[in-house]
Amino acid sequence: MSSAPEGGRYFEDFAVGDVYDHPLRRTINTADNSWFSLLTQNNAAIHIDHHYAAKTEFGKPLVNSCLTLSLVTGQSVADTSGQVFANLGWDEVRLPRPVFEGDTIHSRTEVIETRASASRPQLGIVTVRTTGFNQREEPVISFVRTLMVYKRGHGPSG
Repeated sequence: MSSAPEGGRYFEDFAVGDVYDHPLRRTINTADNSWFSLLTQNNAAIHIDHHYAAKTEFGKPLVNSCLTLSLVTGQSVADTSGQVFANLGWDEVRLPRPVFEGDTIHSRTEVIETRASASRPQLGIVTVRTTGFNQREEPVISFVRTLMVYKRGHGPSG
């Protein structure tokens, strides 16, 4: 599917079955993992202590799964939530493979449901399934996200 229009898609621009291959990729490094873990007060040694992590079955630090969730969500913003009113939730978060420092993550989103908002006529509700992949094209995270999106002509940008 083509890239999102400048400013993002309005509710009318989404159709069930649309798939967006997000163009941004990101290699996660040690600083990313350490800073995110410390910023969010997650002091699990598996994320921030290389000596400890070397003794685990993984042999190296795992990337904080909330960093993976945040990164993959962020990669999807231009295509899914540029005209967002509010995120309503993340559901069915799955982590089928670990992410390690040095992995390069990219993502893809499929629109799975759209409906007009019953309580806010200027908005629609869009539900998407996003999957993040590592550099070997192995899925490392998937989730369903539901968001309220402005209808054309009703958002702050017109």
